[in-house]
Amino acid sequence: MTAASLRKASDVRPPVFKTAAPAGGAPALALYEQVKVFITHKIQDGSWPAGHKLPSESELVAQFGVARMTVNRALRELVEQGRIVRAAGVGSFVAEDKPQSTLLQIANIASEIRARGHDYRCEFLVAERVAASPDVAVWLDLRPGESVFHAVCLHLENEVPVQLEDRYVNPRVVPDFLDQDFSVLPPSEYLVRNVPFDQIEHVVDAVLPSAEQAERLDMAASDPCLLLTRRTWTRGVPVTVVRCLHPASRYRLGSRFRSDGNPTFG
Repeated sequence: MTAASLRKASDVRPPVFKTAAPAGGAPALALYEQVKVFITHKIQDGSWPAGHKLPSESELVAQFGVARMTVNRALRELVEQGRIVRAAGVGSFVAEDKPQSTLLQIANIASEIRARGHDYRCEFLVAERVAASPDVAVWLDLRPGESVFHAVCLHLENEVPVQLEDRYVNPRVVPDFLDQDFSVLPPSEYLVRNVPFDQIEHVVDAVLPSAEQAERLDMAASDPCLLLTRRTWTRGVPVTVVRCLHPASRYRLGSRFRSDGNPTFG
């Protein structure tokens, strides 16, 4: 950590906040929100980069002239928003900026990673034809034991695993799925390009990885993951179900949309 990142609170002057309502009748920010705004601005303008140590609670109390519980609430909400992390007995630090993938469309993880100027690599781990388990049969509207295609891929960003993709494909819709060279075109991109879909379902769960999944993702089995389960349909017929497992410390899932409910892209 650099000397700049360990600057004392006295080296950073907070803005002067007024508790009276501003012109126009809009209410003033609550005190804890004022502390949050100050810290957020420092993060957003680059003054406090990832890993920068924040002033202690005591220093922030002295800076803003507020109660410790006010500062504590501000810091707690910034942790919940993913802007800072706190280590007991050590302090609070600006969190690393995690990549975010959209939930409103089928994301191309390779394009997302390359758009950030990072290296992308895909390890193709499994390509097989298997008997559908009861849950897969329900997802794909097939009979239990009926033949389905199964593929597993590991996606890496700068050689760090960020997504484990476990996919089942309906052979009735994509009979030549396993004939493809997925080292050239990953399964998700192949399906998007070649199978017209008219419905998408996304469900996100917080889960713990299995021992095998943790090993493949190079993470501790006790660390949480975000599990995105996606299903697609074409003319009412299920095409694929895929479960994408992301280490929560390295990735986030979210979307932006207009007030009319339509997604905002670009």
